[in-house]
Amino acid sequence: MRRFTLTLGLLVGFSLMLSANGANAQTHPAVRTTPAFDQFKALAGEWNGKDPEGRAVTVSYKLVSNGSAMMEWLQTLNEPEMVTMYSLDGDHIVAEHYCSAGNQPVMQTPSASTATGNYEFTFVRVGGTASPGEGHMTGLSVSMPDKDHLVQVWTFEDHGKSMSHTLKFTRKT
Repeated sequence: MRRFTLTLGLLVGFSLMLSANGANAQTHPAVRTTPAFDQFKALAGEWNGKDPEGRAVTVSYKLVSNGSAMMEWLQTLNEPEMVTMYSLDGDHIVAEHYCSAGNQPVMQTPSASTATGNYEFTFVRVGGTASPGEGHMTGLSVSMPDKDHLVQVWTFEDHGKSMSHTLKFTRKT
């Protein structure tokens, strides 16, 4: 009987420990957000578009890290893909772009707590460049006129010369 009671006690204790660990593993604090960042989160899904040269472009958005970040994966036909990560820093939306040029510019909005559908990202810093004048993205404008349309204007600077590239997307249904 004593052996049965000891075994039963160990089994009950082990079961309680597993259920407590399982509860802790699945419980996460609420992620801080703003109406502006929630508008970015609503982009989650697949989008089709064209670049200025008429080439097909696709972009997909995926919420990651318990909704604290949004991953953008951009692919243009016959070009290397690029990834941009969006997250909040205070009331600023930050975009860290992993460019096919091999560098990582960081841009951010001014304080963006209100959802406006229009967001201007300005240059903060760049990593992965060999020299200060080496080409990198210096700005991004994102417009969301409605839930099914998206316009991005990327600004690239190379040795003092600036150029912009507009991409227009429609949500894939």
